Amino acid sequence: MGGEDGSAHSIGKFDGTYDAFWRMQIEDYLYGKKLHQPLNKKPEKMDQDEWELLDRQEKTTEGLMKVLSDMYEKPSANNNVFLMKKLFHLKMEEGGLVTAHVNEFNTIVNQLSSVEIEFDDEVRALILLASLPNS
Repeated sequence: MGGEDGSAHSIGKFDGTYDAFWRMQIEDYLYGKKLHQPLNKKPEKMDQDEWELLDRQEKTTEGLMKVLSDMYEKPSANNNVFLMKKLFHLKMEEGGLVTAHVNEFNTIVNQLSSVEIEFDDEVRALILLASLPNS
């Protein structure tokens, strides 16, 4: 979910690149706040007034997720280039935390995987080693 307390504070700001992890965080947050039903169609058992209260503006629920998916889910060349540059320019700062660096590396690799760009284990290991400081 967004944060341990169910808040949205730890969900990263949407930066214009499609990010499957960001979408998953938003959906998890909505489930945690019991606002997930508008992500789907109106349940047959729910009356119209109850549905309209829950789904006040389509743009904030199903419509928003569809628009975001349509705009950013498609693996465009620009998005792929952006992610590849992000991975290959990733460098761990001298004295930085290895765990934080590996987490950032894995996040980028997962983003690439979500647009069907995969690296085998040996190539990932080489890219990670190249991103570490010399000392």
